[in-house]
Amino acid sequence: MTEMAIQKPNTRTKKVASEASRLTRDDWLDEAFRAVVAGGFDQVKVLSLAEKLKVTRGSFYWHFTDHADLIGCLLMRWKLAQLALDAQLQSHQSGDPIQDLEDVVDAAFTQAGSNLENLRFEQAMRELSHQNSEAAQILVEVDTERMALFQAKFVKIVQDPQKARDLAALLYLAIVGSYQALSRPVNPPQIRQYLQGLISHYLVTKVVSSF
Repeated sequence: MTEMAIQKPNTRTKKVASEASRLTRDDWLDEAFRAVVAGGFDQVKVLSLAEKLKVTRGSFYWHFTDHADLIGCLLMRWKLAQLALDAQLQSHQSGDPIQDLEDVVDAAFTQAGSNLENLRFEQAMRELSHQNSEAAQILVEVDTERMALFQAKFVKIVQDPQKARDLAALLYLAIVGSYQALSRPVNPPQIRQYLQGLISHYLVTKVVSSF
């Protein structure tokens, strides 16, 4: 009788499985996020991420189908975080509509001041959107929600939906422009406070005084 061959354990498979269990999807997404912040989406390469995480490339495929899946998950995670913040600000009601609008501006600049990485990631996303339809669609959704938030706060002050929409557009353009300035590697001292004060004065205080 022929003896049945004894299969040796696949050591490579066991190693990859061990690495995969040590890392989560979020570990890979966090590293990909850092790569984008450092140099844009072109820097998100599976082999480079694996080297940073000190694992083999094979463990990546325990968490993602391919590179496109990783990018898609990264974009979606950013989108959900932004929409959650907008929903929180939308539900915030202090009883003073002017203060509520000031709180929205403050939240926008607090996020900018505390998380420069997020600003650079968003800037990279806007660049990516010119060639990536998924990124473009996500930005449309996030921008739309932000505009709706600003408009809802303004309409309680000006009592005119069209004027509120126009003011919301101006406010959003001012904040996005500020984000571009704040994402620079070097800025003058107190630049965040200066830009926030400028926007609050001309797009909140002076607007309110005219109604």
